This record gives sequence, C-alpha cells and structure tokens, in this order.
Amino acid sequence: MLATRYHLNWVMPAEEAMKKLFVLVGSICLAALIFAACGSDAVDSDSQQEPAEVTVTLVTHDSFAISEGVFESFKAATGITVEVLTSGDVGSLVTQTILSENNPVGDVVYGVDNTFMQRLLNSSALEPYETPALANIPDQFELDPTHNLTPIDYGDVCVNYWKDALDAPVPTSLMDLLSDEYKSTLVVQNPETSSPGMAFLLATIAGTPDWEEFWKQLRTNDVTVTNSWEAAYYGDFIAGGGTRPMVVSYASSPVAELIYADPPVDEPPTGVLLDSCFRQVEFAGVLAGTSHPSAARKLIDFLLSDTFQNEIPMNMFMYPASSTAELPPEFAQHSEITDSPLSLSPTEIEANRQNWTERWVEIVLG
Repeated sequence: MLATRYHLNWVMPAEEAMKKLFVLVGSICLAALIFAACGSDAVDSDSQQEPAEVTVTLVTHDSFAISEGVFESFKAATGITVEVLTSGDVGSLVTQTILSENNPVGDVVYGVDNTFMQRLLNSSALEPYETPALANIPDQFELDPTHNLTPIDYGDVCVNYWKDALDAPVPTSLMDLLSDEYKSTLVVQNPETSSPGMAFLLATIAGTPDWEEFWKQLRTNDVTVTNSWEAAYYGDFIAGGGTRPMVVSYASSPVAELIYADPPVDEPPTGVLLDSCFRQVEFAGVLAGTSHPSAARKLIDFLLSDTFQNEIPMNMFMYPASSTAELPPEFAQHSEITDSPLSLSPTEIEANRQNWTERWVEIVLG
C-alpha cells in the first residue's frame, strides 16, 4: 500500500528508494521490538514472582519460641527473612487479626487453636492455601476443609497431679474429682481469661453428663480458680510452693518438670489424668492482603517441614502435627498423651462460647 501511494505521486530513483525502504522497514522493526518488549514487561508484571530476597512477618502469640538459626536455615534455602511479631495470647491474636483484616500487620498468622479458629474463619482475614505438606498430616488435625488454616502442632490440656502429694488414689475420670477425697485439691483457671481454663471448661462440657451440675459440685468441693495458667501452676499448685496437688495444665507438663528439675530426676514428679484431656490444635494461615503471598506460602510449607516440626516439642512443649517429625527422647519416653481426647467442633464452640462462659461465671464465681 505504501509503495502504491508513493508511485501515484512520483517515481523515486531506485537507489534512493531502496535506502528509504530500508529505513522504513528498520523503523517498523524497531517499533515492533519496543512494543514487544513493553508488552512482555506488562505481562510479566502481572505474573511476576516476588524478588528472591523479601521479609515476611509471622504474627503469633506470646508463647511462641523457636531455636536460634531455624529461620536462618529457611532464609538460606529461599532468600526469605522471617520477622516474628507477638500479639498477646491466642484470644488477642485472633481479635487483632480480625480488626486488621483490610490492612494486615503481617503475612502469616500462627498459633490460632481450634477453640478460636471458627471466629477467624468467619472473617475475611485469611486466604486459602493448600500446602503439599498436608500429605504428612493425619486427617484428625485437618479441621478446616477450606484450607484457610493449616494444622502445625497440637497438645492436650489435662488435669495434672503431683505424685507424692496426692493422699487419695490417683483419679481415673473427671467425675472422680467430685469425690470428697479430692476436696480442696484442685486449682483451675478462669475460662474468660485463660486458654487452658477455656479448654478445661470445654472438656467438662464434652466429657461429663451435665457440665453445669459438675461445676456446681466442683465448687462445693472447694475448687480454687485463678486468672492465668502461671498463677495456678506456680502459685496454688505444689510446683510453685502452693498446697494444691492437682492443677489444670498440659499433657506435656510432666516432661517439662523432668527437663527442668533441680536437682535432676529420673522420672517426672507429676502425672496426667488422661480422661480429662481436651485436645488443642494450633494452626497457621496466610493473611489476606499480604504483600508477599508467594513467600507467605513458602513459610507455611516450612512450618510443616521436619526442620521446624522437630523444634516444636522442646521449645513450645507441644507435639508436631507432621507424621514425619521425630519426638525427642524425653517426649518419647515420658510424655502421656491420650488416644481418645475430648473434643468439640469449632463451630459449636464459637456458637456457644459466650453463653458457656457466662453460665460458668454464674455457677463458679457467682
């Protein structure tokens, strides 16, 4: 078309015409290359992966602990730096995560357990991610079919007893605690202010014929109530110099007593009432709106790697969720964990939490 138009006006000398043609074709090719390059950049900007070196923030509860060098190994493998931001107890963690759902303070949340998970799932604070590492996670821990929350570890909240201080025979069931022989022996936590306190309330709801009647009788049997696990375990319980030989704590507490005993001991001084155990599963999830979604997913993968999972028992005294993780010898030899823990569905817990705790306050503290 161009040659025809020019020919209608005048005839260009052949040599000059060839020069013009080469210039024109060159210009067109250059323009095409520039357009293609810009177009390529535009496409890549939409699907562009994150830079190799980024920093992601792991938002978690105050009980989070891990050995030095663990996240450094993750950085060495991925180029991703992990910063840890603690946010109070699990209740505070969930509340703050929901309040910042449109502007997350981090990239991954970790430590939400099954007593609070439904509250978070009812919000828009998470985005789904189904990690390939779920292949190593037993089905019993996968409580979220949407994969907004990924199971990382678990533990049981149970009644613990000091072996040498319990005058009566060791109780074998929750209902035994109502017997006169266990009067003035037990210290528990307030479920409104304590995560293990809430778990033990749920244990009584799931594990007794009438939980309200159970607590009425437990009050008659002179149960002591504190606002925190620390106040119960290191206050009224014998371990902290108190007089009560039984306390609501964790199935892993006897292992901790063994490890930190001074002077050293060969056997844990405490035991666990396995019939009283309520299972807590802790989860992690990618925060919706993260600036680093790819890196956040890699961190979820890492939390289920053997490198991280093997660190959980001795740092947080929980049990790794992955079937490929290995328990340290102290846990393998001395921990007591039930095969039939008490449980309630996350939806049932969330639907009834306020009514249950308000009724508990009326019965026990009223």
